[in-house]
Amino acid sequence: MNFKSLTLTVSVLILGSLGLSSAQDQPNVVILLADDLGYGDVGFHGSDIQTPHIDRLASEGAQLEAFYACPMCTPTRAGLMTGRYPIRFGLMRSVIPPQRDFGLDTSEETLADVFAKAGYKRRGIMGKWHLGHRQKKWLPLERGFTDFIGHYNGAIDYFTHERDGELDWHHNDQSVKVEGYATDLIGEGAVEFIRSTPKNEPYLLYVPFNAPHSPFQAKEADLEKYPHRTGRQKTYAAMVDSLDQAIGKILAAAEARGDLDDTFVLFFSDNGGVRNVASNGELKGSKLTVYQGGIRVAAAAMWKNGGIVGGKRIRENMGYIDVLPTLRRMIGVNDPPARPLDGIDVLDALRGKAKLTDRTWFTYLDQNDDRIEQLAANTEDWKLVFRRPAPDSEAKESSLELYEIGNDPYEKLDISNRDPKSVKKRAQAIAGAKAKLTAEIETFLSLKSENQIDRFRRGASNTPVIPDWTPTH
Repeated sequence: MNFKSLTLTVSVLILGSLGLSSAQDQPNVVILLADDLGYGDVGFHGSDIQTPHIDRLASEGAQLEAFYACPMCTPTRAGLMTGRYPIRFGLMRSVIPPQRDFGLDTSEETLADVFAKAGYKRRGIMGKWHLGHRQKKWLPLERGFTDFIGHYNGAIDYFTHERDGELDWHHNDQSVKVEGYATDLIGEGAVEFIRSTPKNEPYLLYVPFNAPHSPFQAKEADLEKYPHRTGRQKTYAAMVDSLDQAIGKILAAAEARGDLDDTFVLFFSDNGGVRNVASNGELKGSKLTVYQGGIRVAAAAMWKNGGIVGGKRIRENMGYIDVLPTLRRMIGVNDPPARPLDGIDVLDALRGKAKLTDRTWFTYLDQNDDRIEQLAANTEDWKLVFRRPAPDSEAKESSLELYEIGNDPYEKLDISNRDPKSVKKRAQAIAGAKAKLTAEIETFLSLKSENQIDRFRRGASNTPVIPDWTPTH
């Protein structure tokens, strides 16, 4: 056997061991992001809402039982794009509301940048950006993507595609007026992106849906499926149903292309569901809280030829900042990242073949004008919840809670102030956990950039969502 034949044989064997075809040695990657979806609002968590296509990812791939996000929109998206805690670049404490002159730091390397390095020519985003739009440098096509259909802000009208009375719908850098329900349009854009990508050419497709975020608006046909529900909960269910239908069409397009088995599909929500509308199951709290109901989200993944298959229930702690490090390995990027990553490669854990080393997971927000920092730090066994006045607040009072999260996943018992005599043998462990996590939170806060986005101000005057330089039609 000559050297050329030997090389070819070895390459085929390696590709086979990785579960990839020789025609395409890099997988397609599809990231499906829901907005404000409750942990309990998918079929695989027992919901009455019909989510067969999301459930398919869980049953044929893997159900991710301990997947973490931030407690609100923009920070999760920023961490997903960078693999870094967004406290490092000012995007962890608040969302980016319309026309706020702030965006994802242009010195940060994005997910799309990494895929470009790996040779992916097609890198699409269909849906909600929410990472800055006041200046052109913050827009998707400036941050490594090649195709964009969707909206810059959150909370757009699903039928008119307006936010604060201004049109917010775009094809690449062009503002366009189109007819249709936003969730359908996002799904259709994703389908067309897949269909238009040449076969045997891998692609990155990021689909951040606006659904089921408010305003609560649904199509009549979907509302009719939930006669047992009323009010906003009925509309919400219809919106989740529509989201699932769009996901079904995206999966069908990948199947029709013939390489769904060579496609890594990840689904998760950007935060927990909103109080009194969504269901977070038995988890405590909701969106905009650092309790589990705000940050532990519904999630599933599938990559049949990559070993994420069989309906495994993955209970390892992982989350939004781990996506980029995992994908770097998946697509064969070995160069050091532009900046240190906070996330880790969890591919073997997704395959059910490795246990991750226990680590502390950090959550932070300081969203509103009350100037109260909410923080949490949790390991597999313990969780500390800490509220304190922000540095620019004149308030003095703070509070601390401690949960033995390994045995109390629903955060029912705060043991931070338990009498040592009542816990006896556990007293030393409780004191040790409290001291350790408190110190780690302070270390985490030392990462905070001085350039932080302004807090969200409700009732601020309406300003156009379309910057002056953007052509309108």
